[in-house]
Amino acid sequence: MKIQRTARTRRTTVLLALTAAAGLALTACGSGEPVAAPAGATGKGGAQAALPTEDVTAGIRKNEAAAKLLPADVRQRGKLTLATSVGTPPSSAYLPDGKTVVGLDADFAQAVGKALGLEVKTELAGFEVILPALGSGKYDIGMGNFGVTEERRKTIDFVTYINDGQGFAARADSKLSDITDLTQLCGLKVATGAGTTFERTLEKNKDRCAAAGKKPYEVNVFADTTAAWLALQQGRSEVLMSTINGIRYAVTQQPGTKFLNEYRRLDVGFAFKKGSELPPAFQAAVNGLKADGTYDRILKKWGVSASGIAESRISPPEIPAPTK
Repeated sequence: MKIQRTARTRRTTVLLALTAAAGLALTACGSGEPVAAPAGATGKGGAQAALPTEDVTAGIRKNEAAAKLLPADVRQRGKLTLATSVGTPPSSAYLPDGKTVVGLDADFAQAVGKALGLEVKTELAGFEVILPALGSGKYDIGMGNFGVTEERRKTIDFVTYINDGQGFAARADSKLSDITDLTQLCGLKVATGAGTTFERTLEKNKDRCAAAGKKPYEVNVFADTTAAWLALQQGRSEVLMSTINGIRYAVTQQPGTKFLNEYRRLDVGFAFKKGSELPPAFQAAVNGLKADGTYDRILKKWGVSASGIAESRISPPEIPAPTK
């Protein structure tokens, strides 16, 4: 998947370098929960592990039954435009050339495109602008580890392909071991991404601290996930809230950080404008990839087999949030 290098791309590359440097400056006082790293990862250390580049989508044949579910005009033009954001492994990341995007999302986009016999033209966009852009018709599909929520289901249709969710990380010298109640964050600075379910969860539950007679937590929002990690490592934030899979991978690469725990799970899916005719074909394509083994190969490549789903669904109800 090739994406034109932009100013934002260059900024992200610089932040990645700064984050790695900050990681080297920290002393590892402990380790996070052992987790699987993508195939080819070298484990925890000062240098970024090599990202896997094995082509697990080679040999995918067109799924004629799924392709027949596509709207006639889409079958005729043979292509779709997909907007994606580039965050952190295993969902998405740049190779060292700063142009080639790899990751779980890229593999699934390519695999479904092949199964449907379509050319998928990928364009880079900011995470927070992708869903609104679908509504305007600028893009046909959106990807970016979008969790299925009731709020999003009002304007967006989803086709699920994995189950990820919300988790927490901290510096290794933090006294926190897990977070099962958001009041444990009271009085702390919490880093997270802009326009995410993490930001929404944190803002929605801020009043719990006041109800418990505690000082509210402070939500520090960053446009780039790498900037949020840098704030954590430098001590400008004390906790980071992000994707479960992203945190599990990141702590294997960044000395001095640890995975705290999963807070909640969410289904993750391809995103479409509400009322789009594309979801049935995409659902059939994902389920076809499960049947032929491609689905499991993609998950194994990126070390996220635990995020597999039994079957793809169209806009399922949001998985309930914890009551604490």
